[in-house]
Parts: sequence; C-alpha cells; structure tokens
Amino acid sequence: MEKRQLGNTDLQVSKICLGTMNMGTMNTEEEGHRQLDMALDYGVNFLDTAELYPVPGTIERHGKTEEIIGNWIKKTGRRDEYIIATKVSSLAETMPKYRPHIGDGNNRLNRAHIREAVEGSLKRLGIDCIDLYQLHWPERATNFFATRYYRHRENDTATPLAETLLALGELIREGKIKHIGLSNETPWGLMECLRQAEQNGLPRVQSVQNPYSLLNRSYEVGMAEISIREKAGLLAYSPLAMGVLSGKYLGGKEPEGARLTLYKYFSRYKTGNAEIQTQRYMDLAQELGMSLATLALAFVNDRPFVTSNIIGATKPEQLQECLESANVSLPNDVLKRLDEIEELSPMPCP
Repeated sequence: MEKRQLGNTDLQVSKICLGTMNMGTMNTEEEGHRQLDMALDYGVNFLDTAELYPVPGTIERHGKTEEIIGNWIKKTGRRDEYIIATKVSSLAETMPKYRPHIGDGNNRLNRAHIREAVEGSLKRLGIDCIDLYQLHWPERATNFFATRYYRHRENDTATPLAETLLALGELIREGKIKHIGLSNETPWGLMECLRQAEQNGLPRVQSVQNPYSLLNRSYEVGMAEISIREKAGLLAYSPLAMGVLSGKYLGGKEPEGARLTLYKYFSRYKTGNAEIQTQRYMDLAQELGMSLATLALAFVNDRPFVTSNIIGATKPEQLQECLESANVSLPNDVLKRLDEIEELSPMPCP
C-alpha cells in the first residue's frame, strides 16, 4: 500500500489508516484483533484511537479501545508494525450532541490533564511512546462537530494554545510522545499552533484529523490550502459519513445492528439533503459499476491534502471493501462529475 510522509516527520504512513472507535461497542475484542491482523495483511501501518473510545462512551467503557489494542500488542508482539496515533479529550462543554464520560467532564488541555491522559493511554496500550498524540477537539468555544457557523464568546476561559503546546513539548522531550496533531480544528486554530511553534520553539503540528467525505467537503474551504502549504495533512475521518455513504440507509432503511439504527442521536449525516445527495452518488457509482462505498473512499484517498484516510468497519467484508479502495483511482471525468453533484447541494453535513 502507498505510504505518505506524515507532516515534516520521518514517519511514512499508509494512505489508509485503521480507525478503532468501534472496538469495545460494535466490535468485541476478538473481532478487533482480527481487524488489526487484516489491516496489516493489506499493508496498513497506521492506527488511530483515543482515550475517549469506544463511541458511544461511558464511564465503564472509558479507555476500552486502547486496552483492546494493548492486549493485541501483548499477544502478538507486533507493536513496531503500527504507527500508533491516539488523542486526549477536552472540555465536555465544547463538545455538542454527546459528552465524554471522562473524569468530571472538566478536562482542560493543560499540563496536568494532558500528562495524566498520556500516562493513561501509554498504560492501556502497553507501549513506551505514542507516535502521534492529537488534541481530540479544541477546548475553546468554536465551530466543530457539525456546528456550521462560528459564534464568538468573549468570556472564553480556554487554556491558551501556547500552554498546551508547552506541555506537549515536555512529553516529547521525555520520550513519551514523538509528534503532535490536531483534530476537529479550524483554520485559525491550525495557523495559531503553527505560529506559536515557529515563534516560541514549541512542537509543530504534523496533521489535522477532521471529518471529510462526499457529504462534508468543508475542509476544502480554508483548511486544505494550509495542509498543503504548511505540510500538515488531513487525516480524514468519517469518509463514509458513519456508513451513510454505503447507501444502506437510503429509502429510510434501518439495517439491524447498524450504528445509526442503534444510536438515533447520531444524526449528523441523516439530513434531507444528505439523503438526496447520497442517492445521486449512488446513481453515479452504479453507472460506473462500483459500490458507493468504494467510490466515496477512492475520492478521499487521493485528495492532494489528505495524508491518510481513516476507515472503520464492523464486519470483515466491510473492512475488506474499505481496504481495497486503496487500489482504485478515479479518473478526472469522474472527479468532475462528483464536483457537479456537490454543487447541487454544497456540504449538506458540516
């Protein structure tokens, strides 16, 4: 599988990254371990997780996904075959729709909490150093997680980004993490982190993990240019829009055991316009003789600002289809038609 440079680092990550947030809810530990094996067989060397996972999160399940990965590493001894990325959670107040059940929900991106979170992730994963440590979402009040518009808050008491970067720099010097990334971030947040790094000798952001799919191309407005020019590429999450871009929910269907069937509050990709656009993409996929999932993933895989595409699945056949999308390249005329469909209803699911 094609490998790509992660930011300005010496790490070469696969264009497909294995996402793991289902491990511990939608997937058992045994199923999770099979996914880890299967992804390696296809040439994947990049793994993404978080202290928050699995999703939906609860106090009882806190850190379960990292534990499942740690148990696989202990069982197989194959730690060096994966570049491991994980994330630290932020303040619950700034996370709409569903809340992290970590501590009292008042987790700040300050030295004390970040250090505690890193130690917890290292212990659960059973490793000495995290390759890429990401801020799961901003502590400050801004627009992310399906919030389209920015509403300024004058009394925002968020931890200054410089303080957060300073804490991360300490952990890099101690050898507990190698590199840092952002997630669910805005153009201002990314540029401010890059400015702080350059002016104050703080760690440089190497990647941004934001949503990106045929139903949410908002990254192309502002963020994509920064990713290319500043070498802080996108780690695209939800490339299938939580399964909506498989087409399995079209026509009001609610497949048994599917995530959006089980958890109704995941409504981000279930708008009326999303249904209309998904059908249009489905029609094109059928015309091309491929599945909608393959079309949607192939689109994300080769965008010039994407470093890696984070895929997730619950069933082996779903995972296989996602992994095999790495071998599909869309010609320019197909990309043009995708753009034309996008223009009919731009970014229906921010």
